[in-house]
Amino acid sequence: CRFSQMLHPIFEEASNVIKEEYPDKNQVVFARVDCDQHSDIAQRYRISKYPTLKLFRNGMMMKREYRGQRSVTAIADYIRQQKSNPIREVQDLEEISSLDVSVPVLFLLWIFFNVELWNLFYLSVARLAYWLVCCRAISKAERFSGDNVIYKPPGENAPDMVYLGSLTNFDLIYAWTQDKCVPLVREITFENGEELTEEGLPFLILFHMKDDLESLEKFQQEVARQLIGEKGTINFLHADCDKFRHPLLHIQKTPADCPVIAIDSFRHMYVFPDFSDLSVPGKLKQFVLDLHSGKLHREFHHGPDPTDVAPGQPIQDLASSPPESSFQKLAPSEHRYTLLREKDEL
Repeated sequence: CRFSQMLHPIFEEASNVIKEEYPDKNQVVFARVDCDQHSDIAQRYRISKYPTLKLFRNGMMMKREYRGQRSVTAIADYIRQQKSNPIREVQDLEEISSLDVSVPVLFLLWIFFNVELWNLFYLSVARLAYWLVCCRAISKAERFSGDNVIYKPPGENAPDMVYLGSLTNFDLIYAWTQDKCVPLVREITFENGEELTEEGLPFLILFHMKDDLESLEKFQQEVARQLIGEKGTINFLHADCDKFRHPLLHIQKTPADCPVIAIDSFRHMYVFPDFSDLSVPGKLKQFVLDLHSGKLHREFHHGPDPTDVAPGQPIQDLASSPPESSFQKLAPSEHRYTLLREKDEL
């Protein structure tokens, strides 16, 4: 791969720069994998384009790949950022009340400096969120039930949430933290589109005008009410329809038609019939279930299932295929995504 050959000396020089700053080989390790010879590794981590730079922390692959500049300085700076301390110790509880409430995720960790617990948080989940550590002396009032972790969501009136699991169980802490750090409905942008696609889950997308917060709030509420059990089988997203005109064109829509809800299965795109039906109990959930069962695909190609047709009504045979996915990968030789190409056109 020509691009891999171009990156090789840059990657090696960056590793030498970091090695001088962090001589302990257990702190930072640079490694290369020949995916031709080790296809099992490439398959395990779903590597499909080259070169790919992935970060592993304590044996766990981080979802976000390195997508910065392919230069020695940029790669070295990225590692320095990863090595910076993400935990801030608070000496005065008043500091908490003066914090910027716009911080997307805020965790308050009321705990004294137990080495084992400190290492657990620092090494496992600290980088998923913004952590504040309050030492035992000043957090005594908050520790009436012992050491605990509190999630403080943004907003002045949002209630705090207390972690009720074991403080020494990594899997529980990580799952709880990740659940709080990753919103149920995320915004898809040109910057994170490739990353979301690589998660391998179909998209349920609300296309809306940027200032149409009412539709977004309604969508978020119905996703939480109807589809919380589908989390992990489909990604819930919202997109600025003015920026993502290209996917709308795939489903024969324009920003004037928004808000519009659609599913992108990475094979085809399917449109939710009517946004006004969003609050109809079970309607949105059935839309997603029809994707999983293959019904959406069948109906696009062959018309409504016989069981869905009223007596005497002919079954429609659709000659045309459903709209193709607008977010899927292009041919491997191009190493591009449709949505990223759209950004270039803008």
